[in-house]
Amino acid sequence: MLRWIGGCRWVCVALGLVACGWGNSGAAAADEPPNILFIFADDQCFETIHACGNDEIQTPNLDRLARRGTRFSHCYNMGSWSGAVCVASRTMLNSGRFVWTANEIYHQSDAERQAGRWWSQYMKQAGYRTYMTGKWHCRANAAKSFDVVADVRGGMPRQTPAGYDRPLPDGSDPWSPSDPSFGGFWQGGTHWSEVVGNHAEQFLRDASERDKPFFMYIAFNAPHDPRQSPQKYVDMYPANSLAVPDNFLPLYPYCEPMGAGRSLRDEKLAPFPRTERAVQVHRQEYYAIITHMDAQIGRVLKALEASGKADNTWIFFTADHGLAVGQHGLMGKQNLYDHSVRVPFFVIGPNVPAGQTIEEPIYLQDVMATSLELARVEKPQHVEFNSILPILDGRSGSPYEAMYGAYLNRQRSIRTDRYKLIMYPQAAKVRLYDLQADPHEMHDLADRPESLPLMKDLFTQFQQLQQQVKDPMDLSETFAHLQR
Repeated sequence: MLRWIGGCRWVCVALGLVACGWGNSGAAAADEPPNILFIFADDQCFETIHACGNDEIQTPNLDRLARRGTRFSHCYNMGSWSGAVCVASRTMLNSGRFVWTANEIYHQSDAERQAGRWWSQYMKQAGYRTYMTGKWHCRANAAKSFDVVADVRGGMPRQTPAGYDRPLPDGSDPWSPSDPSFGGFWQGGTHWSEVVGNHAEQFLRDASERDKPFFMYIAFNAPHDPRQSPQKYVDMYPANSLAVPDNFLPLYPYCEPMGAGRSLRDEKLAPFPRTERAVQVHRQEYYAIITHMDAQIGRVLKALEASGKADNTWIFFTADHGLAVGQHGLMGKQNLYDHSVRVPFFVIGPNVPAGQTIEEPIYLQDVMATSLELARVEKPQHVEFNSILPILDGRSGSPYEAMYGAYLNRQRSIRTDRYKLIMYPQAAKVRLYDLQADPHEMHDLADRPESLPLMKDLFTQFQQLQQQVKDPMDLSETFAHLQR
């Protein structure tokens, strides 16, 4: 079943008709292969864009992208074998492998990893000139993977001790999000988001003078902490005017056994227990750096128009994972709630319907297989993610009946279109949410006797997913009461 929101989208596929003028490949009608512009955010939750329903945040350029193209409202990251969730997400993205097979790359030698086929190398093989700037965070040499590379960044800007455990209980704050003296995003003299914008403009000027199609991998470190931006962006969001999330908690009851406790770096950004004031301050800085990044995205889009290449360019925007920033008493992304595994995903391109929203679930890493199909590259055997073009042109629904989630050996989940089952093996604890009735995942239904048959069904589906993704963890003994 395809679920579409917006205007008239498709006619009867059963009669063999394809909507909106799309061909069978879903690509543009032009003979030449399309350009690909991939814009990647870091730590950006799906609900932090004005066009996606957040009335507090200002994101005019991302809103413009949403109006110009199609938005996938239920896009997910599969999880992580590492506390640095970014590493797993980006390795899956660039290798095309599911989480546990992507993890195998980290047991290879440097030569084996570099010899392996990465996304950019397939685009090169298809005749694309490839460009990259910003956050990489994969165990491969970006300079060898792309034709043109500038300012490859690590996982996060350097932060000082003053950036943690703040604001203080008395209301004071030893750290400022707009003070360049703290380094961080200003290390080197220019804010890293602005550096990405500078390089993207330069890449597009270069691409405009060439006949070859281009593939650009434009990866912001924003809005990862330390969340810094010029003061005018911070001033746009007075902390005391920002809403505290409905699912705010002073402390998540299973934070220690789930691996997101007091010792985790991300969780140490704000004091324990959480206060509403601390959450407001962190959300102020989160929104400010997103709006600042949005301004740089506007520069990239303007440069694309000036290049003369826009009409035959596909734009993809997404993020590597979300972030809690105070939801459920958590600050980081090392959890399996939607605020941390669900991300924005926009597609803009020739014949892509404007202003449409698709609820079919996908993984953000599906963008690799999608771009390979656009580049007319046969999907490599090792690529486990899927092209979304059949969903875009109405040929099929999602290839995923349920969405898998994992974090270390501490958390597992399965998400259907209605329910989510979260398991904490170290605590032998299960949580169940009805996502239609409870989208903020506030009311755990697991202890209700009438929920047991449903949980058994979900657990059976989860075990099937484990086999598909080669998850080595056996939960049958820990959760024996869920076994059929």
